[in-house]
Amino acid sequence: MSQEGIDLTTSLGYLLKEASSELRTAMETVLRPMGLTVTQYSCLELLAQRPGLSNSELARGAFVTRQSMSVLLQAMEHDGYVTRAVEAPVGRALPTLLTPRGREVLHAASAAVRSVEKRMLSGMTAAQQAAALTSLRSMIAGLQDER
Repeated sequence: MSQEGIDLTTSLGYLLKEASSELRTAMETVLRPMGLTVTQYSCLELLAQRPGLSNSELARGAFVTRQSMSVLLQAMEHDGYVTRAVEAPVGRALPTLLTPRGREVLHAASAAVRSVEKRMLSGMTAAQQAAALTSLRSMIAGLQDER
């Protein structure tokens, strides 16, 4: 009795997951000496691009739970990377901002992560990289359409 399954060598979903895992491992390797995790780095990048995000918004952007982000933000605040308002200006959400120290750490971390991405893309031409971006955006949109 044969069992039908997915050929993992040609499954796009599996290959995306494998690429994601390899990328995360490479990022962890370059961020660890800076005392950062991939999630902390993601949080810093999000705050640099969109200052004042709330805990919930950061959690969504970094793909973690609100509870995990709350713990992460407390640690990052303790380390002097971010600051949060004591009181919410509107509603209950406390906006989070990068500190000068957070910006400094982010600058070094971004350079390290860019080097990982360059290595990841080194075997692709500019046209292949552009096509990959288009394909990935299309895949994301296709999955979001089902929601």
